[in-house]
Amino acid sequence: MHNIESNTRKGGVLRLGCLFFLLFLYVPSLWASYILIPMDSEGQKDHLKAYGITYWVLSKNEKVKWLLNYRGGSFLIQDNEQIQKECKIRGVSFELLSDSAAEELLQGISSPSKNQDAVILEKAPKIAVYSPKSNRPWDDAVTMVLTYAEIPYEVVYDREVLGDQLLQYDWLHLHHEDFTGQYGKFYGAYRATPWYIEEKKEAEALAKELGYQKVSEEKLAVALKIRDYVVGGGFMFAMCSATDSFDIALAAEGVDICEAMFDGDPSEPNYQAKLDYNNTFAFKDFVLSRDPLEYEFSTIDMTSKRRTVRRDTDYFTLMEFSAKWDPVPTMLCQNHTVLVKGFMGQTTSYDPSTIKPTVLVMAENQVNGEARYIHGVKGSGFFTFYGGHDPEDYQHRVGDPKTALELHPNSPGYRLILNNVLFPAARKKKQKT
Repeated sequence: MHNIESNTRKGGVLRLGCLFFLLFLYVPSLWASYILIPMDSEGQKDHLKAYGITYWVLSKNEKVKWLLNYRGGSFLIQDNEQIQKECKIRGVSFELLSDSAAEELLQGISSPSKNQDAVILEKAPKIAVYSPKSNRPWDDAVTMVLTYAEIPYEVVYDREVLGDQLLQYDWLHLHHEDFTGQYGKFYGAYRATPWYIEEKKEAEALAKELGYQKVSEEKLAVALKIRDYVVGGGFMFAMCSATDSFDIALAAEGVDICEAMFDGDPSEPNYQAKLDYNNTFAFKDFVLSRDPLEYEFSTIDMTSKRRTVRRDTDYFTLMEFSAKWDPVPTMLCQNHTVLVKGFMGQTTSYDPSTIKPTVLVMAENQVNGEARYIHGVKGSGFFTFYGGHDPEDYQHRVGDPKTALELHPNSPGYRLILNNVLFPAARKKKQKT
């Protein structure tokens, strides 16, 4: 009898021990109140898809805290089993935090002694990508990374812009576009290729359909609509030739800078002296390229001035800003490294002498003295210009295959693009300049 009672007690203790052991295994899950998505180099398997998770959470009307300068700009989200499941499906690393751990983390970040801050993201911004409907023989880094990160976007072009449809969007992207009506200055190398001939024909037909005699006039009208969108409170992000050609078009309003092969008649005499730099967003005092055979728009771009830059040493440095006092540039520069691999484009980088003093340089190649990533305020809105074509393809050429982003899930160059995607979600106050 004694042995039976003893064995029963032992069995009960064993079962109780097993129960405590199982509870111990589930404690993190039971106690967790927050999900931390780390964005440092050690803690995150897929930085790019992590932005997609954050956007997805915002689209569910949930708020996200962006922890500026904490572990590469990590994200803190209220715990939810569905979010955990989505992170696992997409291959995004995450950590579980209790209420007390999250509170301690946020208190540490708020300390005046730390250059960190927590910014609340409130709403998934509606995204528009400015792109022609026809296929072009080059790829758009932004649409590639949006697709990879699983962030939804809509395509707009001249018809939609001129029809005031930009008002439906919080964020507009321009990539490798030519707003001057010179067809990307591809004439010298590609004028006999079928894609160039077809693109020119389509552009001329669209301009006439929309009521313009010249493509340059129609593109200027588009640029002016985009300008008004930003002034009214929109956010514009541009890369490569869309950056300088946009400002050139604004500066040349009412001035014919196109040669006959572009618009059927000569440019007007002394057009350089007629440019109005007061109309531009970012650039000043630039000199236009007068040669229609030159694959260059103006002295803004430094592609031809970087002959001494070697590919293996081509890097640019992100600036450090005060997270508590300068949250906007801090958000736009969040990364797991301050040193980013350089990459080229038709417009690779910007000559600092052509940048307006009101524009903030957020990254530069210090060796070559060039600005790579700049930001500014226009009216009630914001703009960011990012030099280069594809952050993971050093010298992408017309017709080259597109980059496979699954091979670059931790690309710091692509992270800068996605910082801009999330920035409008945090916007509260609008400045005027």
